[in-house]
Amino acid sequence: MKIDEIRGFTPDQLAEQLVSLKKEQFNLRFQKATGQVEKTHRVDEVRKNIARIKTVLRTKQAQA
Repeated sequence: MKIDEIRGFTPDQLAEQLVSLKKEQFNLRFQKATGQVEKTHRVDEVRKNIARIKTVLRTKQAQA
């Protein structure tokens, strides 16, 4: 997910995306611990997307 894409979302959509990514992160961590994860790079991608969404949410809240 690119930052321009994230900036286009509303705060409600960002919150939904954040919840979704956190669930995916939990599942990936669980799979990694049990040795079942296939795409190891996805763990880092999800973590970075969570950080991007949190950053955009903070900037939107600061502007309001």
